[in-house]
Amino acid sequence: MTQPARKRTAARLAAVQALYQMELSGGEAKDVVAEFVAHRLDGGGDGFGPADRDFFAAITGGAAGERDALDAAISGALTPDWPLMRLEAVLRAILRLGAYELAHRPDVPAEIVINEYLDIAHAFFGGKEPGLVNGVLDALARNLRPAEGHRGGKAAR
Repeated sequence: MTQPARKRTAARLAAVQALYQMELSGGEAKDVVAEFVAHRLDGGGDGFGPADRDFFAAITGGAAGERDALDAAISGALTPDWPLMRLEAVLRAILRLGAYELAHRPDVPAEIVINEYLDIAHAFFGGKEPGLVNGVLDALARNLRPAEGHRGGKAAR
């Protein structure tokens, strides 16, 4: 993996942590982003970085600002018996960030977005959750980026 790609992977992992922190603490996006940029993205003790700080700030702030629209899109890809708020908070953060990138970052191919968040899901979960991430993001990508003609993320391991 190239250095810029590793920095974006680290930024995505940190963004998941930041959205999780915002949801649990009720913190404002600008404050949480500033805290992460100042203390957690340099490759230090949290095991993130070094991360692409600009990319981190863009996807974290964007996903936080678009939360209601993202939640509606994600909910449309879930079954009625598993509403979004029934999912674990880290899983919601992963889905929100993936949905944000699919909707607002056309510079990143859908297949990359899906694979990156699938890998992050595998880092946090050992059960069926990665398959859920793959399925939801694939469904969103098919709706948001039909011209890409992707085949979804790599198989859930």
